[in-house]
Amino acid sequence: MSRLEALLAWGGVKKDVSLLVLSALALLASLLKPLPLPVDPAWIAIVLCGIPILLEAFLGLVTAFDIKADLLVSIALVASVCIGEIFAAGEVAFIMQLGALLEELTVARARAGIEKLVRLTPRTARRLTPEGEQVIPAQEVRVGDLLRVLPGETVPVDGVVRAGQTAIDQAVMTGESLPVDKGPGDPVSSGTVNQFGSFDMVAEKVGEDSSIQRMVRLVQSADAGKAKIVGLADRWATWIVVIALSAAVLTWLITGELIRAVTILVVFCPCALVLATPTAIMAAIGNATRHGFLVREGDALERLALVRKAAFDKTGTLTLGALQVTRVVSLLPQWPEKRLFAAAAGAEARSEHPLGRAVVRGCREQGLAIPEAEGFQMLPGRGVRALVDGVELLAGNAALLEEAGVTLPPEAERAAEACRKEGCTVIFLALDGTAAGLLALADTLREDAADTVARVRAAGAEPVLLTGDHENTARHVAARLGITQVEAGCLPEDKLNWIARSQAAGMPVCMVGDGVNDAPALKQAMVGIAMGGVGSDIAVDAADIALVSDDIKKLPHLLGLARRMMTTIKLNLTFSMALNFAAILLAITGVLNPVVGALVHNAGSVAVIVNSAFLLAWRKK
Repeated sequence: MSRLEALLAWGGVKKDVSLLVLSALALLASLLKPLPLPVDPAWIAIVLCGIPILLEAFLGLVTAFDIKADLLVSIALVASVCIGEIFAAGEVAFIMQLGALLEELTVARARAGIEKLVRLTPRTARRLTPEGEQVIPAQEVRVGDLLRVLPGETVPVDGVVRAGQTAIDQAVMTGESLPVDKGPGDPVSSGTVNQFGSFDMVAEKVGEDSSIQRMVRLVQSADAGKAKIVGLADRWATWIVVIALSAAVLTWLITGELIRAVTILVVFCPCALVLATPTAIMAAIGNATRHGFLVREGDALERLALVRKAAFDKTGTLTLGALQVTRVVSLLPQWPEKRLFAAAAGAEARSEHPLGRAVVRGCREQGLAIPEAEGFQMLPGRGVRALVDGVELLAGNAALLEEAGVTLPPEAERAAEACRKEGCTVIFLALDGTAAGLLALADTLREDAADTVARVRAAGAEPVLLTGDHENTARHVAARLGITQVEAGCLPEDKLNWIARSQAAGMPVCMVGDGVNDAPALKQAMVGIAMGGVGSDIAVDAADIALVSDDIKKLPHLLGLARRMMTTIKLNLTFSMALNFAAILLAITGVLNPVVGALVHNAGSVAVIVNSAFLLAWRKK
């Protein structure tokens, strides 16, 4: 929301409050009658609060034959005026507008956490040029620009640290409470805050491609909309109008008291019924936002409450999405594991291959000194060759060693096969023409993945693993996570078709993924949830909900919240209908008059709003 839009919205709220205050004072004057006046002051409330209701009902009826709550309220208003119940008419109009304002404020509060992202959009950047440092608008930053970020400043675009050491507050993007240390080579995201030291960075994603702008686009599309159950409430409202009018006419004909008929019209206005769903949805969206979710579709949470299966992609969703060395096997006594690992990292140091980078990164994480390599040679599709510590080292697949005339001993074959069964990728090592050992690399599971899977199952959704990996890897990962249903070797269309079959069989699916290949499945599923941090733009755009922090342990909370939201909606609907029917019985018997009836009925609307607001603070236990 722009500053102008925010001011206009605030101006609209102030105007509504001012009209309500004037109407309240007019109703008070009408009730107390401190001075003799030629006209009942309640007419002020009718004009200020009632005319907008009458106009909206008339336009809806004429332009679209739209029979909603406003029509019944308008009939009650006119009928009250016709029988001389001016105060009752003003009271009905006043309380209706008060309920509308309360709903607006509840919605605004629910979305307050989302709107903060918009205000965090960086305004300026410090660009370093041969002429010196320039402060420029953030939208003028281009890919490749060298930028400087000082302590306390917001990172203007996505990029990589070139020089300097610092700590970044990433709470806006990841929800982490502690700053994260950053140094040369580390990525930084726009919207995050530099805490301590200054650093220089190279811009990689700018403008609409930056992380904060992607979140802003999600914010702008986050709208409670009109869920299916709201359409049901609207259909009920049509019947309520018919029932209310019939009851009012019959009561008038039987009792001969027009005031009872007017009271029926007043108490049977379906305001609480119409408020029941949108207030609950918006409050639940606000709760989800505070837990790191951005809900793009208003009915996504309603649909999520119906899911019976939760399908997970593996890489980047249940795993960290980055290969790590999980095992080092040495076949030569004079080359212990750490020495062999360091030598392999020396050979891979100049490699651009992801496996080589993972070896070097793992060696550094263990604090091992990486020796310098000479005569580096990249062998595409096979591996690398280099001289390390005066020894020729080969690192690659079995075909590379076979080509070099190196024979793998049986123990190496057995170790490699055991690693492959665990879903690992194997790099064979040879020194001066002799098999020296192997490295096993795997995409490690997220620390809380197994617990998340168990809690998702407890929340009522059976976990399923959908992955493009081969059967052995998929089965091994599923066993460690406690997942019994596995679909391995899936192409994008395979995932989509499996979801379509499941849903056709009456098992709604929630799909959780992060890659471009997950986009069709995210779109096909009853609800698609994308990993907003590591996920691709296409996956995020295809999903109904984005998990900003990539913290999958929050998924059970979201499932529980969706079910809790539906319970709240059902309670709201049940309460509002029960209150309406109880009030109409009291009106028929003459216990309620139009004034008291308006108070009772509109108190129900306020109760519905308050009940929905409790969702803002709900937490899964």
